[in-house]
Amino acid sequence: MNTTRKASGQRWGLGIGVLLALGANAAELQVKVQDTSGRALPNAVVFLESPAAKAAVKPQNGIEVAQVGRQFAPQVTVVPVGSMVTFPNKDTVRHHVYSFSPAKTFELKLYTGTPSNPVQFERAGVVVLGCNIHDSMAAWILAVETPYFAKTADTGAATLEGVVPGNYKLRAWHASLPPGQSLLEQSITISATNATTLITLKGATP
Repeated sequence: MNTTRKASGQRWGLGIGVLLALGANAAELQVKVQDTSGRALPNAVVFLESPAAKAAVKPQNGIEVAQVGRQFAPQVTVVPVGSMVTFPNKDTVRHHVYSFSPAKTFELKLYTGTPSNPVQFERAGVVVLGCNIHDSMAAWILAVETPYFAKTADTGAATLEGVVPGNYKLRAWHASLPPGQSLLEQSITISATNATTLITLKGATP
């Protein structure tokens, strides 16, 4: 047998073994988010940060925040830093989408259909969206420097999947928090077994 081919096969087998080991060790973190009265907080964002998580971030494409019935849909979107987002107008009226947030300032002037160029979110942070024509329209995009993030369901529950064991900062955000308030942060260690935790967001309301 060709020794080069044999060595290559051994390296390939080793690579598969490492990937399988990482997959086997990955864990789930189940999070429940509530307000100070114990009420569930839907559409809260939870995510895990660490230097290793930041290094593993991969931008996503194909993300949409549409305008339907003179509202943004969805109202809360989470994206890894570097991701591209399109803003299709599915209404019969024109919209003028903008953000003045420090994490991302942009403007899509009066348009119908889908703008030809998506918007890239290069910095981590909360981005508040509005429409310059319809003041009642509002939405939020949270750009994060981690592949481990989730948005809570109506029950206030969310699951972060495929988490590599290690030490992290668990952070949480909700659109009802006062502007400028720092995101909740707590240290957490993820082992190879699944875990659950409860977060109470002071100042948030369902």
